[in-house]
Amino acid sequence: MTSYKLMVKDVIKKADILLEVVDARFPDETRNSEVERNIRRAKKPFIIVLNKCDLVSNEKLEESKSRLSKIAPTIFVSGKEKNGTTMLRHKILEVASTKDRDILVGALGYPNTGKSSVINGVTGRNKASTSAISGHTRGVQLVNAGSRIRFIDTPGVIPFDEHDEYVQGLLGVKDTTHLKDPIGVALKIIEKTCTENKKALEAFYNVTIEGQDSYDVLEMIGNQCNFLKKKGEVDEMRAAVRIINDWQHGQLVI
Repeated sequence: MTSYKLMVKDVIKKADILLEVVDARFPDETRNSEVERNIRRAKKPFIIVLNKCDLVSNEKLEESKSRLSKIAPTIFVSGKEKNGTTMLRHKILEVASTKDRDILVGALGYPNTGKSSVINGVTGRNKASTSAISGHTRGVQLVNAGSRIRFIDTPGVIPFDEHDEYVQGLLGVKDTTHLKDPIGVALKIIEKTCTENKKALEAFYNVTIEGQDSYDVLEMIGNQCNFLKKKGEVDEMRAAVRIINDWQHGQLVI
């Protein structure tokens, strides 16, 4: 953990401007307050990048952007679909105060928020190594993005003092084969989607939710998917695994 903190501080020190890449589905959970405080102490400008915007409704994106823009300039992009990356490039050039040399950009964020994909989207080429497996970027890399922009690509910032398996499940840091409590993670996903966009959850699983708690919804989904045990009872574990996989693979959009 200490090595990650030192790495983050070193990137902040070297960079002219920082990108905090967060997951647009849950921006508050994937912001890192300690990193933001360190950036402010260093008096460095930063941009909040809402990545994976293709997995979120336009209404939620605009709400998040409006709220987070009060903290720092905020751009939403889809590293996967390459949407918003030109706007991000322009914002970097606008915000950075460097005039007489290349702009060094530090990209920071939690595992699986898609930092390398964002960098590749801005460069227009696969210059940063990317992978769906958390922690693939093993060491700091310098990536030339053209137009005076150079990126420092870093490993994902492990949450400081954070060992919450539910957060790791939401982020996709742990898949269903590595979660100790898949049912608990699935219930968290249900709670979040019911709060953010209940209609999307209903449409995706072809269920109607009217006042049921998250466990009831889990059973409804399991029944609808025909995940039943021999006595006709819902197989909660199979239902939980299905929900987590749909969420982590970007099938369930809120």
